[in-house]
Amino acid sequence: MKTYSLKLFRPLFCFSCLALAFVALTVQSCSSPAEANGGDRKAYIIPDSLLKLMKIDSVKAGPMTNSLTLTGQVDFNQDSVINIYPMISGVVEEIKVVLGDYVKAGQVLGIIKSAEMSQFSSDLLNAQTNLRVATMNLEKTKDMYRSGLASKTDSLSAAVTEQQAKAELIRVQRVLKINGDNTQGEYIIKAPINGFIVQKMVNNNQSIRGDNGGPLFTISDLKDVWIWANVYESNAGNIHQDDNVDVSTLSYPDRIFKGKVNKIMQVLDPASKAMKVRISIANPDYVLKPQMFASVTITNTKSESALYVPTSSMIFDNSRYYVLLYRGKGRADITSVQKVSTLGKRTYLSEGVKLNDRVIASDALQIYSELNN
Repeated sequence: MKTYSLKLFRPLFCFSCLALAFVALTVQSCSSPAEANGGDRKAYIIPDSLLKLMKIDSVKAGPMTNSLTLTGQVDFNQDSVINIYPMISGVVEEIKVVLGDYVKAGQVLGIIKSAEMSQFSSDLLNAQTNLRVATMNLEKTKDMYRSGLASKTDSLSAAVTEQQAKAELIRVQRVLKINGDNTQGEYIIKAPINGFIVQKMVNNNQSIRGDNGGPLFTISDLKDVWIWANVYESNAGNIHQDDNVDVSTLSYPDRIFKGKVNKIMQVLDPASKAMKVRISIANPDYVLKPQMFASVTITNTKSESALYVPTSSMIFDNSRYYVLLYRGKGRADITSVQKVSTLGKRTYLSEGVKLNDRVIASDALQIYSELNN
């Protein structure tokens, strides 16, 4: 086997090193000026045409306002709902309204032919007759007593009989009045309040009984409605009595209905694990209908103060929020911020800006892209 000396390889090694150095210098000399001077890139200046249209606002401080959006459903105001139950038995002769009709207090809804009403009329006639007889008998007894033909006991007994006849007449009249005060054997169903017929459970020629547990009609005044919203356990602490509420519906997406929280149920539903919250809403034009689904936004103001910026100035990118601080002369900086909450046109921040900093509140995303490029 041949043995080579290390001295023979040294010239070859040196030559290779020189060749590599030459190639590196050649590549560097062929690089573009933009790559060679990449660190000297000029900062982006917002053009005058955009500056004229751009809106600049400032960072302000104010009371922290929280908002929470819930799902809900429109319901009757149960304080303004009247169920009309049958007071007597009979056969329905005539129904004068249909479901959804608006009725006024005292308006006739239907007529029931009733043997009970006929009996009340007969009782009235008997009571009136008995009173007349008792009155005549009393006068006759008094005359006989003055003539010595009747005793004082007879006179007192006749007076008692007349008082009992009067009491019976009053009782019969009251019973008849409670049942509509009709002496023709008919029970007149009348509306006790103004409102809409929201439930109708009776038809013509239907036989009904006084011990029936269901109502004939349900009337509700829909000028005020309730909305029941579901609040889950994690948000229960953010709801307070009298919190302001904005409600929107699928039927009227561009309309906001104002209300307040007026009842917080203090128990959770065992099935849904949600707490019910009741909101009272004025409904003067009757556009909110029971069983409508609603989106409920509840807001409340805390005593603490926080910095806020226009919501239009916020940029979300790479899982973080940013705003553009305007430095003047068309220059702006990208600043990372920590968002706390958003309510309408305000977004509250906990860090990243200072009071009175100027932020770009329009075309922010376009300028942000240019600054990144």
